Amino acid sequence: MNRFAKSLTAAAVSALALAAPAVAETWNMPVPYGDTTFHTVNIREFAADVAEATEGALEIEVHSAGSLFPHGEIKNAVRSRQVPIGEFFLSTLSNEDAAFGVDSQPFLATSYDEAEKLWSAQKPVITELFAEQDLMPLFSVPWPAQGLYTEEEVNTVDDLAGLRFRAYNAALEKFAQLAKAAPVQVEAPDIPQAFSTGQVDAMMTSPSTGANSKAWDFVSTYTAVDAWLPKNIVVVNKRMFDRLPEDVQAAVLEAAAAAETRGWEMSVAEADAKKAVMAENGMAIVTPSDELMSGLKDIGATMMEDWKTSASEAGQKVLADYEAE
Repeated sequence: MNRFAKSLTAAAVSALALAAPAVAETWNMPVPYGDTTFHTVNIREFAADVAEATEGALEIEVHSAGSLFPHGEIKNAVRSRQVPIGEFFLSTLSNEDAAFGVDSQPFLATSYDEAEKLWSAQKPVITELFAEQDLMPLFSVPWPAQGLYTEEEVNTVDDLAGLRFRAYNAALEKFAQLAKAAPVQVEAPDIPQAFSTGQVDAMMTSPSTGANSKAWDFVSTYTAVDAWLPKNIVVVNKRMFDRLPEDVQAAVLEAAAAAETRGWEMSVAEADAKKAVMAENGMAIVTPSDELMSGLKDIGATMMEDWKTSASEAGQKVLADYEAE
């Protein structure tokens, strides 16, 4: 091979090296909900955006429906670097600090505008709390407002007394107790079985979860009380994020911002779409009576007073900032 050919070959190899991305990395990402849940759909789009923006330098493999880690273990799996990234229901951390669960306080924020305002107050506070655990929030998306699922129509809070009531966090457990119902912890994928075996009789959840679990198979009535809009959150292990090249970090953050915007839009669309699905399948979509709403809001007021007396300084700051806006 002559000198000219050798230099051409060297140049070609050098060009290929420059064009090729750094060694591709794959991140496993556990999420608690199934593939048809809009949160999971949004996260898969986020993963695709990251792969495209980084030209394959970072691939995120989504493991849905708690298939990699159960819901309750996802946050600690990210913290301990068993996985770099994961999604979970934010208010499940309310026992760590009340700031994590303020979005599940009944009737504090009941519309998307109020939920967005609350998230603006909550995000900087929980970002600091997560930083203490080597975690960093990437994006958060709310569920549609929570409604009441029962077999019979509920006209007053007294109608809930004695029912076995599905709970998914500490706030809903307390809510059920104040309604004189019996709270039972049940994860979303287990809802159909819990109803079919008599483990629960009623639940408070979003139209998304109701439709995805085919609530019409076990209850006949959805009462649109719009009690609160709880959020899911995606977090990354900060140490593992910091190891990424700067351009890949920037791509992840840009994809996360897009996922948050898209996710909120998807949630808004879900609210009416899933109510329509339930109605098409024979469920009665009921407007709550004034008496029922009065009773539920009384429970919410009691819970808020209790929350204020026990909440941490971080939790109090979230509430103060929210109310000040």
